[in-house]
Amino acid sequence: MSADECDGTPWRARRVLESEIVCAAGILDRGGLVAFPTETVYGLAADAHNAVAVARVFAAKGRPADHPLIVHISDADQMRRYARDIPPVAWRLAERFWPGPLTLIMRRAPGLPDSVTGGQDTIGLRVPAHPVAQALLKAFGRGLAAPSANPFGGVSPTTAAHVAAGLGRAVDAILDGGACVVGLESTILDLSGSEPRILRPGAVAPRALAAIIGRTPVFLATGGPRAPGRLPSHYAPATPLRLVADPDREWRLGPRPLAVIALRPPARGPVRCRWLVMPRAAGAYGRALYARLRAIDHWGCRMVLVERPPATEEWDAVRDRLERAAKGDWALEGMTRKGLGAAQYARGRGLRSPEG
Repeated sequence: MSADECDGTPWRARRVLESEIVCAAGILDRGGLVAFPTETVYGLAADAHNAVAVARVFAAKGRPADHPLIVHISDADQMRRYARDIPPVAWRLAERFWPGPLTLIMRRAPGLPDSVTGGQDTIGLRVPAHPVAQALLKAFGRGLAAPSANPFGGVSPTTAAHVAAGLGRAVDAILDGGACVVGLESTILDLSGSEPRILRPGAVAPRALAAIIGRTPVFLATGGPRAPGRLPSHYAPATPLRLVADPDREWRLGPRPLAVIALRPPARGPVRCRWLVMPRAAGAYGRALYARLRAIDHWGCRMVLVERPPATEEWDAVRDRLERAAKGDWALEGMTRKGLGAAQYARGRGLRSPEG
């Protein structure tokens, strides 16, 4: 994959100075936390070999201790340092998709704190494609344990401003590399068993994996090794979210004020709600989704209705994130019934409004 693009999409990355990279690598070496851009979402990085630093990641995010972290590495050769019994197909997949938005689950090698893997005998590895991520990994020289840089269970950050609003002073440094070009978390492929299995859909689709593996991997919705982003409720905005087939009909029945995310403009007017038209291509939709959900959280809406995306393979990742988000923080629904809007709730969680 070209260093100047990701799956054919040109980078529009903000240039990060070499001095910033060197400073960030020094912070990591001293046990600090650095937020950095990848092509998928921004990650919250710690030295994967430092148990104290890894514990800071869990504390900053409010992440359950048994929820494993993905270890980011600079190139495929580093797989040997972190995984054992590496299957031949892993090298073929790495040659085709790394650097890029694919995480491989394999048997872990000794040497890392148990907290990185949630106490499991497996480890998730990824080589990110973003030029800033690549520069940081090469400067640091070791693997970085890096989940998404946001409070656990919430909407992942796709800009540096999202990181600052969600985690604030819990992060020692933020490398601002611009908006993420993919915008949804990586595909997770489990290679630790007898058959390859997709644990989380992402930008690398099953048919692309099948071209390398020789068969289409099954999607394992439950079971298998624990992996990020597989809880029934995840990726949830502060505003309660509901998936609907016909937003033109449903918005009239929803609470006010109301937001709608749809693939087309409203068929009939006037529309007495905030209506956002999304791109009709799955990749462009995924790039825009999290930023749109975060914006709605500051509008004070009582609910956001989202048009259910198409039931096709190219929409698997978007559909997965929206279905989990729709099972989100329904404690908030009770708050909104009492007149507490999403903006107030966001501030209560420590999220900073655009004006804050």
